[in-house]
Amino acid sequence: MNLEKVFFAFFIVLALTLNFGFFLGELDNPDHHHVYELFAALVVSLIATIMKFGDRAHIGAVLLATSLVADLQLIAAVILWTISVHATDAGLTPIIMASIVSLSGGALLANITSVIILVTETVMFRR
Repeated sequence: MNLEKVFFAFFIVLALTLNFGFFLGELDNPDHHHVYELFAALVVSLIATIMKFGDRAHIGAVLLATSLVADLQLIAAVILWTISVHATDAGLTPIIMASIVSLSGGALLANITSVIILVTETVMFRR
């Protein structure tokens, strides 16, 4: 068993599950989406992205691209949350929360794509 591949797959799947956990719930209800879960999803997604930099294969480039898309979406969601809470008087309104969750949904779709590619690559791997 290759321990590097285990960690690689672990972080890809963990990024997906954390993002899904944040995404799940009423779209505009801040009580259903915790800021620390969004932060954890971003951190794990960034770790997964860093782990993808070493792969020189074409499939590695596609995995890196999907991870970069997820990172971009999650970074935008974190920035939007931070600005709405700390820089505006309105606070976290349902419209802003819906935008944050929608950005997380885009990242979730990119993470699902990464996991599908990973599983497909694993199934097609021959010794």
